[in-house]
Amino acid sequence: MHTSRRTLLAATAGAAAAVAVGGTPASADQDNRLRGLISRMTLEEKVGQLFVMRVYGHSATAPDQADIDANLAEIGVRTAAELIAKYRVGGIIYFGWAHNTREPHQIADLSNGIQRASLAQPRGLPVLISTDQEYGIVARVGTPATLFPGAMALGAGGSRTDARTAGRIGGAELRAMGIRQDYAPVADVNVNPANPVIGVRSFGSDPQAVAGLVAAQVKGYQGAGVAATAKHFPGHGDTETDSHYGFPVIEHTEAQWAELDAPPFRAAVAAGIDSIMTAHIMVPALDPAGDPATLSHPILTGILRERLGYDGVVVTDSLGMEGVRTKYGDDRVPVLALKAGVDQLLNPPKPDLAWNAVLQAVRGGELTEARLDESILRVLRLKSRLGLLKDPYVTRRGVDRTVGVPAHLKAADRIAERTTTLLVNSGRLLPLSRRTHKKVLVVGADPASPSGTTGPPTTVLADALNELGFTATALSTGTAPSASAIAKAVAAAQDADAVLVGTYNVTAASSQRTLVDQLLATGRPVVALAIRNPYDVAQLPAVSAYLAAYSWTDVELRAAVRVLAGRADPTGRLPVPVQRADDPAQVLYSVGHGLTY
Repeated sequence: MHTSRRTLLAATAGAAAAVAVGGTPASADQDNRLRGLISRMTLEEKVGQLFVMRVYGHSATAPDQADIDANLAEIGVRTAAELIAKYRVGGIIYFGWAHNTREPHQIADLSNGIQRASLAQPRGLPVLISTDQEYGIVARVGTPATLFPGAMALGAGGSRTDARTAGRIGGAELRAMGIRQDYAPVADVNVNPANPVIGVRSFGSDPQAVAGLVAAQVKGYQGAGVAATAKHFPGHGDTETDSHYGFPVIEHTEAQWAELDAPPFRAAVAAGIDSIMTAHIMVPALDPAGDPATLSHPILTGILRERLGYDGVVVTDSLGMEGVRTKYGDDRVPVLALKAGVDQLLNPPKPDLAWNAVLQAVRGGELTEARLDESILRVLRLKSRLGLLKDPYVTRRGVDRTVGVPAHLKAADRIAERTTTLLVNSGRLLPLSRRTHKKVLVVGADPASPSGTTGPPTTVLADALNELGFTATALSTGTAPSASAIAKAVAAAQDADAVLVGTYNVTAASSQRTLVDQLLATGRPVVALAIRNPYDVAQLPAVSAYLAAYSWTDVELRAAVRVLAGRADPTGRLPVPVQRADDPAQVLYSVGHGLTY
């Protein structure tokens, strides 16, 4: 980087402390400096600043051939460096499936390579690198980084301090790897047990409890120098459709929205949230036009900007999702999103089409350059506040000092223990004693492991039991056990003192019910552990001991075993109600239910 360029960036970063945070106004000096940067940009550079794109590869300049091929097929470039040169993108999002997140040093090197490529361009600016690191079932950066319990587990723990600590440590680790924007926390209130896309990604069903935990996480992440992102505005908690594959409609009245969905977003704004992500959902009471919220001026400008007083960055959810593509073509979506009040356009399916559509909309007069400048100013304020304009680079030493260090791993273990919830304990079967129940058979669902955990769940559970002095054997029976898998498990149970079953989203028709029924018929004590939704307990009423872990990441499974074995006391409380399976109008276990020893 030339000295003049470095000086310019340093001068621009001078007033970083005064930059807008959520609703806080930026200083006039700061904005004048940033407007100076904007005034020197070409129109093409301005358009690029609004996009956050995916790119395949572990390296900015030398990815594997398969990733070069994928980039050429989807984006028309070979590498991240070429993506930046062609589109001058303001942001890049990391994914595990795009091979961006193999291990911490590689991630840091990729981040540095992206920054070098961007700053080498004429009038080059640092890139805002983001990812979805919610923890629990959604995490793009895996071990050896620290993995925390997800939102519903933290909701069961009920501790704002723990939520803030998880955000602070998680944020510090992301920042050390060059990731400065995290698409977390989820601010959706999960009032619908059938929600296929949010579920355990939500802190719970109580709007005020969710609001408190959202605010705590915002302060944790942002205190560590990473932009938090509350999602998915105006609230994705009451849907039975997954917006990745369909177009959900939320039928809340405006009054219901204000009571159920709005409180966590209000809390996020009050906490100074840096960014808010839109939802590809229709809410007719808030905008009768039938558009997704991502493309709705009444929702994004009328409600979020004007009514909630939010002036931070608004980022779309992925523009590749079906919910935003149902009504309009991929060329219209980015233009309409900007007209609605969006600042960052995330992951368009066809980047060339989206980028050119915005360019043509300005040249044709549908969008003004001044409208683009407004969004770019918000994005640059955020980059400045995060220190990117001063120093966008990270070091290997910083990674070694921060990522997955013993103190962080220990904090995650302690927090996880405080989230495990004991739902049923008939006849005081738990805690399980090594003296009376030494030989344990571990069976059950082995869903694909959340990013970067060791898995599979039955093996993690058996290993954790063995470490505590039990003799445990793992036998995977899957999420839909076959008759032969069930017979095998029943035969193996004859030789065990107790059976531990991991259950996963059990429904009335699930053969997981048959498995549990046949294991109970052996007369062996059966302990069940819900490794995702706590609602499983309603489908298996005959089980005498039932725990909820809210996710099948190692940190939560191992904590559940410590609780099961009496090494930690169960203190978690249900953050959602569990309805009866035979009569959903009746609540079986209410919010706050949880047993202790």
